[in-house]
Formats: sequence, C-alpha cells, structure tokens
Amino acid sequence: MSQEMIISRLKERGFRITKQRRLIISTILENDCSCCKEIYYQVREKDQSVGIATVYRMIKTLEEAGVIDRRNMYRIGDIREEG
Repeated sequence: MSQEMIISRLKERGFRITKQRRLIISTILENDCSCCKEIYYQVREKDQSVGIATVYRMIKTLEEAGVIDRRNMYRIGDIREEG
C-alpha cells in the first residue's frame, strides 16, 4: 500500500494528516521495523519533536484503519539447526 493510499484512508476516517503522521507512515513504509520503539527511534532521527506516545497512537490508528497489522511487523530470523 502506498503512502498516498494510507493518507487517503485516514482522511476518509476524519483524521488530520500532520507532518508527524506523514513521517511515521513513511518510516514504516521505508524500513523493516520490528516494534513501535524501533519506529520511534527512526522517526526521532528525522524529527526530534515526535514523542513515543505519538508513535504508539499512530500505530493504533493505522491498525484501526486496517492499514497495518501489528503481527506483521514482527519478523523471525532464519533458524538454522545445529547438529
């Protein structure tokens, strides 16, 4: 899903599209993030004004809009059998 499609879906649900929200969306789309804190740290590299609560609220908003599934954010690395 593209950033513009996500923004469109959020607008349909009455959400304002702020600079911080755009930044969080683009960070999620551009990076392999395994958790909200990882998203937060990557966002903070670009904008120090973004708080962790903003990231958590945005993730929840994206989940409620059906844009993201938190289960899909977690990845299991390759497991190699020893033996």
